[in-house]
Amino acid sequence: MNKVTDYFRDSYKELTEKVTWPNWTQLQQSTMIVLGATVIITAMVWVMDFIAAGGLNFIYKLF
Repeated sequence: MNKVTDYFRDSYKELTEKVTWPNWTQLQQSTMIVLGATVIITAMVWVMDFIAAGGLNFIYKLF
């Protein structure tokens, strides 16, 4: 049980003393980067899906 207590104590100490938390500006910038990347990746997947569906429809119409 002592190891478990030590683990939680060390984890709390690391969380409160060693972790550097972003300020509000950094948090907003990171959020915008993630949102932008999400939109770009979503658009890329949509385009690939659209092209694949069109290609498969073309092949299905041949047979």
